[in-house]
Formats: sequence, C-alpha cells, structure tokens
Amino acid sequence: MNLPKINRRRVLAGLSTVPLAAAAGFPALAQDRPARPTEAPGDRRTTLLRGADLVLTMDPHVGKGTLGQLENGVDVLLKDGTVAAVGHGLTAPAGARVLDTRGKIVLPGFVDLHNHLWQSSIRGGCSNEDLYGWLSDCNRVTLPKIGPQDMYRFVHLAALDALQAGVTTLVDWVHPVPYDTSERYIKALDDSGLRFVYASTQSAADAHLIPKIKKDFLDPLPLASVQVSAHAGMGQIKELRALYEVARDLGVMFNSHVLENKGDRADDPIRSLREIDAFGPNLLMNHAIHLTDEEIALTGEHDVRIAHCPLSNMRLASGICPLPAFHQHGVKAGLGHDGGTNDTSDMFNVMKAAVGLQRARHEDAGIHPTLPAVLRMATLGGAEAIGMADRVGSLTPGKRADVVVLDPGTLNFAPRFDWTSQIVLNGQPPNVSEVFVDGHLRKSRGELLHVDTARVVREAELAAAHLRTA
Repeated sequence: MNLPKINRRRVLAGLSTVPLAAAAGFPALAQDRPARPTEAPGDRRTTLLRGADLVLTMDPHVGKGTLGQLENGVDVLLKDGTVAAVGHGLTAPAGARVLDTRGKIVLPGFVDLHNHLWQSSIRGGCSNEDLYGWLSDCNRVTLPKIGPQDMYRFVHLAALDALQAGVTTLVDWVHPVPYDTSERYIKALDDSGLRFVYASTQSAADAHLIPKIKKDFLDPLPLASVQVSAHAGMGQIKELRALYEVARDLGVMFNSHVLENKGDRADDPIRSLREIDAFGPNLLMNHAIHLTDEEIALTGEHDVRIAHCPLSNMRLASGICPLPAFHQHGVKAGLGHDGGTNDTSDMFNVMKAAVGLQRARHEDAGIHPTLPAVLRMATLGGAEAIGMADRVGSLTPGKRADVVVLDPGTLNFAPRFDWTSQIVLNGQPPNVSEVFVDGHLRKSRGELLHVDTARVVREAELAAAHLRTA
C-alpha cells in the first residue's frame, strides 16, 4: 500500500513549541519569569505549585462538589513523587522549587484508556473508510512492515504528543508484534516519561511471549504495568480463552475490543467473553457501541469497565456509545483516543465530542455526560476503570503526583466566565503549561523538557519514508 505523503512542515508546526500567553490577570515581565527548570531526566524535586486560581482535585473530601473544587490562591505540594498536600498558605520545604500558578488551573493528568501509538504511522490514512475498510487497507497492511527501530520512532512521537497534551497515564492496546519489536515499543513508551499500561496481545501459539515480555521489559519499569488484550468473538473463542488464561495467571486486567461496528454482532463477542468467564471487573471493553439493553444491564451487574472513544467512532462511522444507559447501570467508564483513527492527542476534543454526541442524539442538554461528569471521566473515572484509582486520577494527598497545569490566559480560552466548563469547551493542548508524571516535571511553560522535538519528528518522517518504499 502506498501511504499518503506527509507534509513535513505541517507536522513540525503542529508538534513544535507553542507559545502561551501570560497567566490570566498576572502578566509577567521577561525579567520576572523564573528560569526554565534544569533538572535532568530522571530527577524529581519537591515542588510547590503556588497560588492557583482554581484546583480541581476530583476528590470531594478535599474540595467542594464532585470535582473537589478549590479556588483563590490554592497551593499544591508535590514531594517524593506524591501529592503531599493541597490547601491555602502551604509552606515551601527548604530547597523546594516554587512555581507561580497564579491565574492558572491545576488538575490531575488525563487518563487515556485506549490507544494504539504505533498507528501514528498512518495518521490521516484511509480517511473515507469505515472500520473494516480502515483495518484492511491501512492497519493490517502497515503493521508487518514496521521493524523494531521504526516502531520506536512512531511510538515515541505519539507518546510525546499525548504527554504534551496533558495525558499522564495511557493504556496502549498493542497488536501482535515480535519479541524484539516489543522491546523497542516499550523503550519508546518509557523514554517518553508517561505512566503506561502495555496491553499486549499475541496469537494463541505465541501467548507465552506475554509473560516473558512482562518479566523482561515491563517489571523493571516503575511507571509501567501490563494487561492482556484480545479481540472478542465466538469465531476465535479458543484463542480468546488462551489469552484470558494468561491474564488470569498474571493477575492482570483483560482488555478487548467489543462491538465497535454493528457488523461485529454476528460474532457475538459478549457471549464469548461470558463463556470464558471473563465478564467481570477485570474486563475493559473498548468502544462498546452496539450492545443490547440486556447486555448493557449485564455490564453494570458484573462491573465490567468501558473505554469510550468518540472521535474514533465518528471518524469510522461506527456509531454512538450508549453512555447514558451505561451510566444508569453504574458502569465505570473513561475516555480513549484510539490511535490512528483519533488523528490527534487532544483530550479536550475527546471530552467535547463525548458530551456533544449525546446531546445531539438525545436532544437533551442535561443528558449524561454533563461537563463535570466528562471531566471526571477523563481523570478519576479513567483511573477507576483500570483499577488505578488508588494511585492516580485525583489530587488526593498520598496519591502519585500526576498533575497538569492549564494556562487560561490565551486567545482561545479567555476571558473567564465558567472555567470548569471552559476546560471542556475551550481548552486545547497549547493551554497545557506544565505536566508532572510521578512528580517529574515533563513539560514546563509550554515546552517538553529534554526533548528535541524536531529530531523526534525527523525520525518519524524517516520511518514513514521506509514504509512508503517497503
């Protein structure tokens, strides 16, 4: 397949440094701005975020309402990789870095429940196809052509794109790739600085590779964890059962695409998952669009989790996930980008689409998800869906310090009216000023630290050129 030629200048423009306006209400003169932090990769410093105008902790025990809201000069202390304290008038420990967040918004990092980072290799491809056409003409013909080094280049590009847009935890559903390619894939994820879940699938014959990959490449990494992934359906139930047994033996979640397209109904994926005894709280179903009312009720009854990918579903004409019905049955759900058919790492856009699709379908502005509900889905809700809410998803003291600072003092965001709503309706990745992952500062004043962005793009372009000539 001849992949479309990428406009290199356009890509460079999209991924290069984005200047941000000064904090709303507190314009800083150049001589007053603190020097860019000089910590080396891997260093972690005690940091006090001083004086934020709005902090959404996502913890009603820390702040007001379901979003745990605090306002007017709020401090957040990050120490030893955790959120040490949240409140007014906190004292900076000796030697701590103090970042002025006056006029800014602080919230937990976004949790992306479903991605395929290698698919940055086919961004924009097969744009007139539905799911099946896209799988046939882009996905399946491209993956076998990508060697270990080019895999690193594509994954590294996409992982950094997610990070700079405020994603701090990402679940990557990884198609079957060889052992040596897996090593490079995981290296790219680790080098990005993300907290990540490597959701690995293989054929039944190669299922033994999953525990080996976990032991050799993932267990040594403090920010990495593993799931076992699969495609559900009665037509492949033997393979599905073999992979589920691997997940059960490892004690990890099982992650499956389920009823993304109405044509998937013919293979009865829900029945297959129930027959292998996977239908429970350790199952994450991606897309979950074309379930019957009975299946939706069973999903809630068995505490199965859902990853909703609205932009991908729109792009592939797949349909609209019945989120309000899932919500009525108490289903834990979060949001996902879904790799090459999301075409961007932009959780603001995903949130807006998740709200807008349901409002348009039901002609009801109060339908789930509301704007506060979708903000929760993008953070704590996603963490709950993958069993990580004890570690990430909220700014609860004691949890890991995965934190995003937003600058609302920009042309797309200002002036202030209702900042909570504006995060969803007006926010864009360039508003992401700072990103912390496990207390490590990964993005500062709008720029990724210790990343040669132009080189990352050049390397991805080189890999794309290899694909075009393969």
